[in-house]
Amino acid sequence: MCQASFTKKKFLRLDIKQRHKKLAEILKIIYERLLLKQYATNLYKQYNQLLHWTDFDYFESNNLKEISDKYHYHLSNAQINLKEHNLLPTLRTIDGSRSEKPFLDIAIYLDKMRSAFNVGNIIRTAEALRIGKIFFDEKTPFIDNEKVQKTSMGSYQITKCIKDFNLADLPKPFVGLDTSDNSTSLYDFIFPESFTLFLGNEEYGISDKILKELDFLIEIPMLGFKNSINVASAFAITASEIRRQKKTSISH
Repeated sequence: MCQASFTKKKFLRLDIKQRHKKLAEILKIIYERLLLKQYATNLYKQYNQLLHWTDFDYFESNNLKEISDKYHYHLSNAQINLKEHNLLPTLRTIDGSRSEKPFLDIAIYLDKMRSAFNVGNIIRTAEALRIGKIFFDEKTPFIDNEKVQKTSMGSYQITKCIKDFNLADLPKPFVGLDTSDNSTSLYDFIFPESFTLFLGNEEYGISDKILKELDFLIEIPMLGFKNSINVASAFAITASEIRRQKKTSISH
């Protein structure tokens, strides 16, 4: 890890904003380790050594809220904008409070997506609603991509993500989410217990190769000038409707 290579002379050569940035980087790793019930003793030693060199007070805590406050204190002093990927993962599912809820028996297929941010958001939504497993084609950024990891806010560690598979082995029917004259409204479609949901490329939609394999096409009704929305947003709306239907079917 890069922080381990810092000498006092090298660290103090940094300006105050850079020092706070390095301190924030270590705290983020500590936070993620504690979230996964892992030890962070050596990381705290590194962190407090840098604090000591900067004449800051010693800090060590297992309280995630206190660590989060300290982390954002460093970001503020480093003058780093608090974009979403700067935030700490606060998934309650990681600490077990909701981890008993199973994922649905659904496959989500990502067809030639290009945006790692869209992929990360789709993983995050799939985990939050416990929708199912995610299957990646060869052109879609996988979970070893740093942007995917950051945008998913840690949920890539929980959601089943698969890269090597045979299309024929995915659960039927095949349902594509795309705008088309032949599409059925999302709100008129009754989702079966098990199926595969296909999400297409941000610009071109679902590829011709996959379109030939589909059993159904569904779309979100659009009322505005634009006839489509961001694929990650579209998935979130669809995932919510799937969960609504599943809850209704269980209650009946």
